[in-house]
Amino acid sequence: MDDTRERVEAAFRAVPRARFLPEDVRDLAEEDRPLPIGHDATNSQPSTVREMLVRLDPRPGEKVLDVGSGSGWTTALLAELVGPAGRVVAVELEPALVARSRPVLAPWPVAEVHQADPDVPGVPAAAPYTAVLVSADAPPELADLLARQLADGGRMVVPVGGRMLRYRRRGDAVEQEDTGGVWSFVPLR
Repeated sequence: MDDTRERVEAAFRAVPRARFLPEDVRDLAEEDRPLPIGHDATNSQPSTVREMLVRLDPRPGEKVLDVGSGSGWTTALLAELVGPAGRVVAVELEPALVARSRPVLAPWPVAEVHQADPDVPGVPAAAPYTAVLVSADAPPELADLLARQLADGGRMVVPVGGRMLRYRRRGDAVEQEDTGGVWSFVPLR
C-alpha cells in the first residue's frame, strides 16, 4: 500500500487540478473540497480522489475504465498511474464536459474520453478492464453491471449509497468489500 500511496502522490504532483477546472474556480484548486464544473457536476475533492485511487491501486500497463470522468482530472491521474503502456477509457454523460475534457487530456495519449450512452453502463465494447473507477454515487444494480466489465483479478472502486465499495473479480465470482467511510458524491445518472 505504501508504494501505491507514493505512486498516487507522484501522479497528483504531475497532474495539477487547476488545469481541469473552469476559470471561475481555478483559484480554489488547492482547497480540499468539491468544486463545480458546470452541468450539475463537480470536480471531487482531492483527499477523496486520493483515497479512491489508493483503494483502486491502478498499476503500470493496466487498462482502466473511468466512469463519470467529468473534467478529465481523474482520467489524467489514472493515465499517469498506468503509464505509457496502459490505457484509460473514460466515459462521461454530459456532452459539454466530454468536449471540454478532450483537449485538456491531450498530454496523456493513453487516455480517451467517450460520450456515455445513458442506457449502457461503462464502455462494454472495450472491456475487460483491470480496474474501474466510478466517480459518482451509483445504485447497487449499476455497480453490479459495471463489475461485469472487470477482467479476472480486476477491481473496481465505487461509492454506493454513501459507502465506498471495492469489487474484485475472481473467475466468474465478484467479491464486494465495504472499505468504510461516508462519502458524498453527485449521483451517477
